Amino acid sequence: MVIVFALLALGVLVAGNWYLWRRLFRDTTRGPGLARRAGAVAIAGGWVLAVGAVVGERAGAPFWLQQALAWPGFLWLALSVYLLLAVVAGEVVRSLLRRLPARRARATVAERQEQPVPAGSVPPKAPEAEPGPAPLPEPSRRLFVSRVVAGAAAAAAVGTVGYGTYGVLRGPGVKRVTVPLAKLPRAAHGYRIAVVSDIHLGPILGRGFAQKVVDTINATQPDIVAVVGDLVDGSVKNLGPAAAPLSQLKAPSYFVTGNHEYFSGAEQWVEEVRRLGLHPLENARTELPWFDLAGVNDIAGESEGQGPDFGKALGDRDTARACVLLAHQPVQIHDAVRHGVDLQLSGHTHGGQLWPGNFIAAAANPTVAGLERYGDTQLYVSRGAGAWGPPTRVGAPSDITVIELASTQV
Repeated sequence: MVIVFALLALGVLVAGNWYLWRRLFRDTTRGPGLARRAGAVAIAGGWVLAVGAVVGERAGAPFWLQQALAWPGFLWLALSVYLLLAVVAGEVVRSLLRRLPARRARATVAERQEQPVPAGSVPPKAPEAEPGPAPLPEPSRRLFVSRVVAGAAAAAAVGTVGYGTYGVLRGPGVKRVTVPLAKLPRAAHGYRIAVVSDIHLGPILGRGFAQKVVDTINATQPDIVAVVGDLVDGSVKNLGPAAAPLSQLKAPSYFVTGNHEYFSGAEQWVEEVRRLGLHPLENARTELPWFDLAGVNDIAGESEGQGPDFGKALGDRDTARACVLLAHQPVQIHDAVRHGVDLQLSGHTHGGQLWPGNFIAAAANPTVAGLERYGDTQLYVSRGAGAWGPPTRVGAPSDITVIELASTQV
């Protein structure tokens, strides 16, 4: 089954790229030549770089090589998505542009035929056509339309990816969300939790980006900070210096693993964030003055015998107290409901990151972004501060969320 799926995916990929090459290079040139060959090399080379970037990151290639491959390879992934979408949308424009001259010609002929001629008079002689530029022959018109549509599609794709990349590199914005909790004491009304997820430090987003995230969090003056997984994409050896600004977080900070930590050496990263002053919650709970704060490992840890253990994190607690749970993936909400959690804070989805990826994310997660209720448990999902793969977001801006807890007690 896996082989069949892989072959199907490969077939779709090849067909999509052939379509791109046809519309962007073959249809815009008069015949075989350098432009067509250059287009084929550019598309094939982009995918070689993209595959190299993914494999290099997962295989732990030398960090300099990861950095060399990441920028062009991952940006090509994003660009190819929006080139394909733009070219497909351009089919409608292509059809209209091709039909427009024919419609005008038919309308002109119809007007001349409908002019009334008085009875007994000789029809006037048609005036001689004034000299002017001859209409384009059909092959030239087709080439002109193809070039216009291809140029517009390329410009739209480059503009979309460029703006989406700028949005990531400038750093996350701040969202503020109020969450009422019935069990929260009145004295804790207004308690602020800064939630940050999916920072994804790696070959593209480094120490400078981490510093922006830390400065943004500190500026919100939260009571505590919750780092809910996918902090890194790489080893402590390569990314330890990039994560160093986390030591500057002013509020007490708590950390749980995400799936990407288990691709990057989770045990080493847990020790590193502890060294930086954060408090890892590995299937553990701490009793804060007004509520319990718990955290569970990510589901990906099951392959290493370090999966989530809700019983260990939430068992034997005073259920009269409010409980906030840090869990990287939204799908963990069902266990949270069974264990009487009041609020779960998650990330993982990136809000889809690249539209229309939000529809794929919605198929795999109960909530893609924002606050929703499941029984007596509320789930908040952050879109994340960084980006995985392409350092680009379209339709899913990055964020750090300040959750303000509200007591409903009088």
